[in-house]
Amino acid sequence: MPAGVTTQVSDTREADKAPVSPLHVAIIMDGNGRWAKARGQMRTLGHKAGVNALQRTIRAAGDLGITHMTVFAFSTENWRRPAAEVSDLMGLLRTFIESDLGKLAKEGVCVRIIGQQDGLPKDIVECVRKAHDDTRHNSRFFLQVALNYGAQADVVEAAKRFAAKVKSGEAEVNDLTPETFGGLLSTHDLPPLDLMIRTSGEHRLSNFLLWEAAYAEFVFQDVLWPDYDRVHLEEALRIFKERDRRFGAVEAGHVSA
Repeated sequence: MPAGVTTQVSDTREADKAPVSPLHVAIIMDGNGRWAKARGQMRTLGHKAGVNALQRTIRAAGDLGITHMTVFAFSTENWRRPAAEVSDLMGLLRTFIESDLGKLAKEGVCVRIIGQQDGLPKDIVECVRKAHDDTRHNSRFFLQVALNYGAQADVVEAAKRFAAKVKSGEAEVNDLTPETFGGLLSTHDLPPLDLMIRTSGEHRLSNFLLWEAAYAEFVFQDVLWPDYDRVHLEEALRIFKERDRRFGAVEAGHVSA
């Protein structure tokens, strides 16, 4: 294979090799605004409560055997929200990094922030750099934060990167496989996604990890994100463990004649 073409662990794992407990869990943290509205509060307070829920969930995830977690913090579509709310969300990211990064680093957490940096405030870009630099050597737990992220845009950028390699002679068209393409996505450093959780009762992906979710199990929980805690995560893991993950195969004795 020509130099410059990276690979990723395939998502088409055999059922007998699938982990009993999910190693990589993704969460669409939904419901902050509705949580605040139900209490007669501003949406900003819902987002602040959501940060507290994230802190609880990170602690619980490590205790429960999860090694990798990806959370959806801000999508490319979220720029359509009122400017004041967008500003508040960016402020919460600053606060999270300033108040929690040192503790996460000491606890062996590696923090990665994926998504488009174009359009982000300069100080947020600096926060992203600091998070990467301060935790890059940690390996106990991997926290990936999707910020200004959209899965379709990520796929398009990966396609452009491969096209550029072909144009420069670093790769040939036939080098493109699901594995090599996955290696060009922003999530390429993480293992295949096992479990996708969405809170607040909504049942859609909202342009999050579309490629990575090919063989993930989905659990939709009717709880607003600020109320999320260890009990809810344990329930999601219980549901996951009850699933029969075949990755396109069938069990012996169940093949039609």
